[in-house]
Amino acid sequence: MKRILVALDGSQHAAAALDYTLWLAGRLQAGVVGLHVVDIVSIEGSFLHDVSGSLGFEPYLDFSSKMRDALQERGRVILELFEKRCREAGITSSTAMPIGVVANEICDQARTADVIVLGHRGINERFSTGLLGSTTESVARKAPRPVLVSPQTFAPSTRPLLAYDGSQRASAALHAAADLASALGLPLTVVHVERAGSDPDVVLAEARQYLESYGVAVQTRRLTGPPHQRIVDVMHDGEYDLLFIGAYGHSRIIEMVLGSTTEFVLRNTLRPVFLAR
Repeated sequence: MKRILVALDGSQHAAAALDYTLWLAGRLQAGVVGLHVVDIVSIEGSFLHDVSGSLGFEPYLDFSSKMRDALQERGRVILELFEKRCREAGITSSTAMPIGVVANEICDQARTADVIVLGHRGINERFSTGLLGSTTESVARKAPRPVLVSPQTFAPSTRPLLAYDGSQRASAALHAAADLASALGLPLTVVHVERAGSDPDVVLAEARQYLESYGVAVQTRRLTGPPHQRIVDVMHDGEYDLLFIGAYGHSRIIEMVLGSTTEFVLRNTLRPVFLAR
């Protein structure tokens, strides 16, 4: 991972995302791209826009322009602070400030990055429901690269956990966990939630064999019960401080009917989550 994209919006969650980014970049000798998106919805999607547009109010055009200027100026301040933090940490950085739909712009910028880091929730968290911001959820589903979702406060990881069931998406998480744990010199615990038709011994043995080829110190754990709840329970026990898990494995319609372990974990854990694909 040599190019990390971090989404910045001035929120406390974004500040923690930047802390995680600088922590990773310093240890991986990676460059960082600070991205602030000027939200087109804030300029063009308000109730005032609908009313003034339908009634032909010319003053709205001036309001829209001033709103855009104000948002861009705020973005410049955020990115200047980002560049200062990077200079102080001795990390190579660049910035981008496109105008558009936030989640779409993050995914577009991610085409030239190795991983995306963003906060669990954003600047509009007081207006949202649940424990996961809508932008974060959208990026987690659509992004072409792995995504690290950070909590509200930063703490360096010392005991990561990998959720592994032998599936294709879990294999992607296994590969990412091997790369990062090896590069950061961290041990790794592999947890497998038993389910019908699976052989825990085989699944855990293949994970151990792969990780040990990277020189990673490995421990394994078996759990029983609903996978989504058991993974969250283990993270909330406080023993682990970073979770590697495969990204969404089904279509949105299937997940609406059957539920998604990934979505449940994202919504219910307060630890950083690395989504691999």
